[in-house]
Amino acid sequence: MNDKNSILLISDDDDLSKVIESKLIFLRANDSIVLSGYKDAISNLKYVNSDIVLIHENNSQQVTLDLIKKIRELKNVCIILLVNNYDKDMILACYDAGIDDFTFSTAADFELVIRTVNNIKHNSVKLQAMRNQKLLEQLNVIDELTGLYNYNYSKQVVENYIDDNLLDDGVFLVVSPSENSKVKFSIEKMAHAILSSIRVDDTATLGRGAKFYILLPKTSFNGAIVVLNKIKENYGDNFEICAGISSISHKSYDEMEHDALQALSDAIATNAEYVLAEEKEEYTLDDWLVTESDEPKNYKIFRQIFNKKMEKVIAPVFFRLQKAWEEKLFDTQIEQFTDNEQCVFHLKNKKQDSVLRIVYPGFAKIVIYINHEGLDSPENKEIQLSLTKISQKELITIVEDFIKDFKYTSA
Repeated sequence: MNDKNSILLISDDDDLSKVIESKLIFLRANDSIVLSGYKDAISNLKYVNSDIVLIHENNSQQVTLDLIKKIRELKNVCIILLVNNYDKDMILACYDAGIDDFTFSTAADFELVIRTVNNIKHNSVKLQAMRNQKLLEQLNVIDELTGLYNYNYSKQVVENYIDDNLLDDGVFLVVSPSENSKVKFSIEKMAHAILSSIRVDDTATLGRGAKFYILLPKTSFNGAIVVLNKIKENYGDNFEICAGISSISHKSYDEMEHDALQALSDAIATNAEYVLAEEKEEYTLDDWLVTESDEPKNYKIFRQIFNKKMEKVIAPVFFRLQKAWEEKLFDTQIEQFTDNEQCVFHLKNKKQDSVLRIVYPGFAKIVIYINHEGLDSPENKEIQLSLTKISQKELITIVEDFIKDFKYTSA
């Protein structure tokens, strides 16, 4: 923090300015306070070289917002908004415009002083962070064009974050534009959309080609989907993305990257928005699932394996395909659910009622029952599948074939 801080107080209410000035007098003796109206605010800001600006809201909300934006564009100062009444929408709009904090214009002496001092400290930290970022850009660790870490340093950056925070919970994403959106793709716009969609504790880097890496600590699979939707929304233009998602639990950086890249390839190949990477089992499956020996087997482990496949493979695939086909199958009700007994994907319209059920009968296999009501044809079938063969790719193929048969039988 600087030895001397100039504080600019902007208000068109002279009486209120004097009251606030009397409260701020409790700051250090060598701090200076300059009073200004809205009309002379920008010229006074340049003249006094203020470190912190207090803006009392104007009668016109737009005038207040415009001044905040001008100050933010002109200089990286700390801006505190002083409001007369609590208006949530106005305050949020002011945060979007660039304020750092807000309080009431009638705040007690101690609150106003504490907020001012804390924001002066905060601004010093922010300026130091900007200097550090500038240095990293000069060293080519951070890409100056996008503000993201360069690919050559992505491994070190991610590993440092995981090691420093003893992190073993979260997801690692590899994101790229879909085939349909490549013509709309802009690396700067994509980087901005990503940075606008993630938290301070998240990490984003450039990947190879038109790929982007995102580390989301302490985030679930569903949380990752929320982030992907935010990226699309912030990009705009009906932009479509594909993503590969990998858990970070018990994985090295190389394993995370490999799994997420493979999942991204599967997403692109199947024209899916995202694919969750297959997770390695914590025990060896060969002895349990491949051999047909007569030795006693632990069926409890089989059940644990199926439950994990249901959580990590079946449920995400069912959910994704439901969302993907809801807009394609007109006048058709699509339901999907999983419970302890079965996993169901159900299609129904006025002409046809079709159900795909996945049942675990025990042992090392599952049975997939496909039934199109009222039909006795090859479309009705029973598929037996080894637990080791349950993959997103295999399941997507089976379910999409089921959907195509439904469309054919209900035509």
